[in-house]
Amino acid sequence: MSRAVVFAYHNVGYRCLSVLLAQGVEVALVVTHEDDPNENVWFGSVSALAREHGIPTVTPDDPNTPALIQQVKDYRPDFIFSFYYRKMLGAELLGIPSRGAYNMHGSLLPKYRGRVPVNWAIIHGESECGATLHEMLIKPDAGRIVDQMAVPILPDDTAREVFDKVLVAAEITLYRCLPALLAGTAQLTKQNLAAGSYFSGRKAEDGRIDWLQTARQIHNLIRAVTTPYPGAFCEVQGHRLTIWRSQCLPGPDTSAAPRTLYTQNNLIFVCCSDGERLQLRQFDIDGKPADAASFLACFGSAPVTL
Repeated sequence: MSRAVVFAYHNVGYRCLSVLLAQGVEVALVVTHEDDPNENVWFGSVSALAREHGIPTVTPDDPNTPALIQQVKDYRPDFIFSFYYRKMLGAELLGIPSRGAYNMHGSLLPKYRGRVPVNWAIIHGESECGATLHEMLIKPDAGRIVDQMAVPILPDDTAREVFDKVLVAAEITLYRCLPALLAGTAQLTKQNLAAGSYFSGRKAEDGRIDWLQTARQIHNLIRAVTTPYPGAFCEVQGHRLTIWRSQCLPGPDTSAAPRTLYTQNNLIFVCCSDGERLQLRQFDIDGKPADAASFLACFGSAPVTL
């Protein structure tokens, strides 16, 4: 039986840990995170799953401390697996397992290396994303690929909807390649890093809408940062407008000037900088759910310049 130490969090961590257990891997230790009380925790608990299976669990602020490194060494693992764990593992940790360290990443590597790959893929208008199991190196998301699986991104998919697809892809990817990895027969493929890019994390402020962008670009931002994320927003006449759902409408907008917010037939629209029309399907004004009536009460019936 192969032994592993698992660094895991979030739904991908929960499901991939489940795959290891289902395929008979001895998980000696789970390293995870304490939930942040300031974060919208909408995903499964890796800690709870580990407790159900009697697996020792630790939640260090820094995984690269001498104490944790020694603890991992004492277990003499064959593998280290990282499944959506949020901290970088240093060289000393990565050098411990006798048969390698592997990470599950939420993109089709080498594209979208780095943080929040699903959100970035939607922002850039990609038509597919996926999950990749790869060898861990000091350079993030740069190791050889064990296996990967693509999923489609439809034009109106939100980040949560795409993440749910990536979650299934991650589970399937690990399930189908794990037997060969355990048997030592897996064929790993070197990445061409020049064919992809590295992206950093995102903050709530990065959801600010740039109305100089096209309708499609703005729509992509809205669906990339909608619930459970903080949302896309702007300030309009001293009020904060947060847009949760939008729809790109076909054809040029002949109803208003570019960069104009207006009402028509009890619906809210934006004529964007490219002359295309965007309908606001769900939005808040100053943090409160709004509709056409509250929009008119706040901004009046005249078109509003953005």
